[in-house]
Amino acid sequence: MTALIIIPIILIIALAWWIVTLRRVVPTNMVHILQYSRKTISYGKGQAGGNVYYEFPAWIPVFGITKRELPVSNFDLNLDAYEAYDQDRVPFVLDIKAFFRIADTNEAANKVGSFGELQDHLKGIVQGAVRSIMANAKLEDIMSERSVYGEKFTNAVSNQLHEWGVVPVKNIELMDIRDAKGEEVISNIMAKKKSDIEKESRIEVAKNRQIAKTAEIEAQRIIEVKAQDAAEAVGKRKAEVNQAVGIQDQIAQQEIASQAKLTKEKEMEVARVQEVKQAEIRRQAEIIKAEQEAKVITTIADANLSAKQKEASGIEAEGKAMAKAKELDQLASVTAQTELAAKIGENKPYQEYLIRIEQVRANQAVGIEQAKNLGKAQIKVIANAGDIDSGVNSVREVFSPKGGTAIGGMLEALANTDTGKALIKQFLDKSSSENPKASK
Repeated sequence: MTALIIIPIILIIALAWWIVTLRRVVPTNMVHILQYSRKTISYGKGQAGGNVYYEFPAWIPVFGITKRELPVSNFDLNLDAYEAYDQDRVPFVLDIKAFFRIADTNEAANKVGSFGELQDHLKGIVQGAVRSIMANAKLEDIMSERSVYGEKFTNAVSNQLHEWGVVPVKNIELMDIRDAKGEEVISNIMAKKKSDIEKESRIEVAKNRQIAKTAEIEAQRIIEVKAQDAAEAVGKRKAEVNQAVGIQDQIAQQEIASQAKLTKEKEMEVARVQEVKQAEIRRQAEIIKAEQEAKVITTIADANLSAKQKEASGIEAEGKAMAKAKELDQLASVTAQTELAAKIGENKPYQEYLIRIEQVRANQAVGIEQAKNLGKAQIKVIANAGDIDSGVNSVREVFSPKGGTAIGGMLEALANTDTGKALIKQFLDKSSSENPKASK
C-alpha cells in the first residue's frame, strides 16, 4: 500500500522536474517561432507571446511543438569574389556587402526552416540583382560610380526581401572591383585613368602656374601703379604742404612786422609819456624849488625886517622924536605910493601887481640888510615849536611890531623894579662899551 502511494508521488515530482527543464527564455536578439498543431506563435522581446515558453516535444499531443530560431538584430551578407560581366561581356570580380534585418519573423519562418537557409536565399536574391544590373552597365561607369550602383542593388532586392519578411538596413555597398583571373582590363582602365589624371593634373598645374604667373604680373603691375599713385600723392601733398608753409610763413612775417610796428608805436608812446612825465616832474621840481627859494627869501626878508624892527625899537629909547620922524617919513612914502596907485585908474589887478613888486623889492632890500646885521649880531635861534618853519615864525614875531611892543612892555616892567633897572643899566653900559659910536 505504501509503495503504491510513493510511486505516483515520485512520478509527479519527476514530471514536474521534467516540465521545469522544458522552460525556455528567449534572448533579446532572437525570436523563437513555435508551431503548434493549429497555430504559430512568436516568442521574444516585444512579441505577442512574451519571451518565456515551454518546449514540449512534438510527439506530445496538443502541447507538442516545432521550433525555429531567427535573429532580430542586424546581420550582414557578403558576396566575396563574385564574378560578373558588363554589357560588353568584359569579365571582372567584385565584392558586395549587405546589411539586413528580419522585420516579420512569422513570414520568415513560413519561408525557411532555419536562419542558414534564409541566408542562402538572400544571397541568391542579391546575386541575381547584381548580375542583372552589371550586365546593363559599362565597367568604367561602374568603377567611377560605385555609390550609385550600390543604391541600384538595394532598390532591386527590396521588393523580393519583403516577401521573405526581411528589410535592408542600409544600401548595399560595392566594396571592391578588380580583374578576373588572367585579365588586365581593369588594370588598363586604371592605367588610362591614371594617365588621364596625370594629364589633367599637369594641365591643371600648367593652368595654375599660368594663372599664378598672370596674377603675379597683375599684382606687380598693381603694385607699381599703386607706388606711382602713392608717389604722385606724396608729391602733391608735399607741394601742398610747402605752399601752406610758405603762406603761413608770409602771414607770420606780416604778423611779426605788424606786431613790431605796434610794439614800436607803443615804445614811442611810452617814451613820449615818460618824457611828458619827466618834464612834468622837472616842472614840479622847478616849482617846488622856486617856492622853496621864495620861502627862503621871504623868511630871510622877514627875519631882516624883524631885526630892523628890533633895532628901531632898541633905539626908540634915544628919542621918540627920531622914531616919530621916521614913522612919518614911512607913512609919507606909503601915502605917496597910494596916491600914485590911485592915479593909475581902475586897473586893480595891475595895481596889485605893482604893489607885489614893490613889496618884493622892499623885502629883498630889507632882507639883505637884515641878513648882514644878523651875520654880525651872532643871534642864535632855538626852535621849540616842532619844526624849523615854526621856530622861524616865532623869531619873526619877536622882530615884528607886536614883538617890539611886547619887548617895550617888558622893558617898562623891568624898569619899575630894582633888578630890572640894574639889568637895563648893565645892558646899556655894555652896549656903550662895545659900540662907542652909538654912545656918542
